[in-house]
Amino acid sequence: MLQFLKRYVLFLLVSGVISLIAVACANMAAPEGGAYDLDPPKVVKSNPGFNATRVKRGKIAIEFDENVTIEKPSENVIITPPQKSFPVINTVNRKVNIELRDTLLANTTYTIDFTNAIVDNNEKNPIENFSYSFSTGDVVDSMAISGVALTADNLEPVKGIYVGLHSNLNDTAFTKTRFERIGRTNESGMFIIRGVAPGKYRLYALDDANRDYMYDNPSEAIASLEAIIEPASERALRHDTVYVDEEKKIIDTVKAVQYTRFLPDNIVLRTFKSGFQRRFLQKYERIQNKLSLFFGAPTEMPEMEPLNFDGNKDWFVLEKTPDNDTITYWIKDKEVMAMDTLSFRVTYLKTDTLNQSLPVTDTLVFMDRTRRPAKDDKKKEKEKKKDEEDKPEITFLNITNNLSSTWDTHKNISLLFGEPIVDTLPGKIKLRQLKDTVYHDVPFRLEADSVNPRKYTIRNKWKYNDEYRIQIDSASIYSIYGLWNNGFDQKFKVKAEDQYGQLAVRVAGVDSIPSFMELLDKTDKPVRKTRVIDDIAVFKDLDPGSYYVRIILDENNNGVWDTGDFEKKLQPEMVYYSPKEYKIRAFSEIFDDEPWIIDPAKLANQKPLEITKQKPQEKESRRKQLEDREQKENQQNRGRSGNSPDSNMNNNSRYGTRGGSGQAMNDRN
Repeated sequence: MLQFLKRYVLFLLVSGVISLIAVACANMAAPEGGAYDLDPPKVVKSNPGFNATRVKRGKIAIEFDENVTIEKPSENVIITPPQKSFPVINTVNRKVNIELRDTLLANTTYTIDFTNAIVDNNEKNPIENFSYSFSTGDVVDSMAISGVALTADNLEPVKGIYVGLHSNLNDTAFTKTRFERIGRTNESGMFIIRGVAPGKYRLYALDDANRDYMYDNPSEAIASLEAIIEPASERALRHDTVYVDEEKKIIDTVKAVQYTRFLPDNIVLRTFKSGFQRRFLQKYERIQNKLSLFFGAPTEMPEMEPLNFDGNKDWFVLEKTPDNDTITYWIKDKEVMAMDTLSFRVTYLKTDTLNQSLPVTDTLVFMDRTRRPAKDDKKKEKEKKKDEEDKPEITFLNITNNLSSTWDTHKNISLLFGEPIVDTLPGKIKLRQLKDTVYHDVPFRLEADSVNPRKYTIRNKWKYNDEYRIQIDSASIYSIYGLWNNGFDQKFKVKAEDQYGQLAVRVAGVDSIPSFMELLDKTDKPVRKTRVIDDIAVFKDLDPGSYYVRIILDENNNGVWDTGDFEKKLQPEMVYYSPKEYKIRAFSEIFDDEPWIIDPAKLANQKPLEITKQKPQEKESRRKQLEDREQKENQQNRGRSGNSPDSNMNNNSRYGTRGGSGQAMNDRN
């Protein structure tokens, strides 16, 4: 009997413990149907207060109504005046703490622009365009200026570039002293500079790699506004829309709200690089009978003085790139070819620490490391003879070209020889046109390249739908190293007229400025270029497709877009985009009777969005963002859990449970 009672008591105790565990587990479930928190944190208080004056210490604490964090403070938080030492910025629960490490300047307004960096801990709701100001003097300056920064050559929005003010109107202020007030562009290129005092200012943009807030490196991208800025303000009216359903854009009311408008608020800065590059000799090498010099930037022709052979003899053929950054000497003198080592005194331009290009002289030794010792050469010669006896092999002079079986009317034929050739080409290349089943010789223009002796261009006025062939007889061309060409014969046919479309664009507002127009594809890449003559640009024989157009005001009439130069007070040449998309169809013509009016005032928003690479980010509603994030987290949780019975469980959702996950928790326990 006693033993039975003991078992009964033990059973009751175990049952009680199990019940307690079940109740505890059930209480762990998150409440069902919890609403999303869509509101950003709100400021409760700050020390010093907002717009406080006569502040002596650079320690600031801002308290919010919920726990917050700061996302990427070094990138998103902008402090003006700019600081030499980046401040200490951290969050502790509901507080944001800032400690300025630079000594505070007297009678100065300080502005800490958090942009959208402060978010709540859970849902990451940001306080948009949040800033805090105080003054070490008696007045808090409250003016602001704003605008957009675009790249000068293609009007792309510039992200993350500093924009700064100088009350010193001399140009030297930009290169010698730090900005007085700064802002930074967002992903749309927009900027705002806050806490500006009344007065006159020069405005600049600077891609400041070393964060010294001055233009001391000519390789940095900059912009310089020619006009002097005078901040102002006015009372203005805006209309705010209140939505019943923001996602469906169902409008409840439209409210008229008065506000203070700070001017100017439509500044356009065109950023550019001066074209400066550090000049230096990158490397040099000899590969068999070819000597090459590689420079780190465009440069002037170096002087090459041979030291161990007679430099007065005609010993090389010169090949170079248009800007001289790669220079090649093809050795054609047999005595020089036979030398294992060639020494030269070379004088070239090198950029010093003051960014000045000065001539320097080095002794360069070129060794052919591909050559074998004499005994190896003899062995190789025997092997070569044996191979030739077994299987004769002929090496021809290589000729590459850009020909294809279908040809466009606007193209030219390019020929590139593998080695410099001896003698001239006229008479050795034949161009023939098919007429009545017979090919007839036609005249053409053959042009030697101005810097590459191996390259030639064949120009001709091709006729629609006609068939041509280009022929070069074998062994008619040979190189300086004795290689002969193989026979070459290729046919090609020009496209028919009905395969092309035609486009003519009329412009107004260019006046007498020389200009050219570029035709662009959907990636903003130029595919054709033509001069504007009598306010009209004509693009003939276009393949069907969608195109866009931009115009370059070619001030110096050299046919290319030219960048600016701050030291010479030169702005980059103006570029404008047509807002239209031109859809070219086969056998059609487009000619706008209404001219494209070039309007500098619309520069900021004229580039078609379809070809803009740095597109503005479309912000989804906060609820949609949170739902997407929760769904992603649930998928990750299921992925980590695998196929276990518990894989559908949601542990303590921070947003409240949905769809029965709380019930699943109860069932589990």
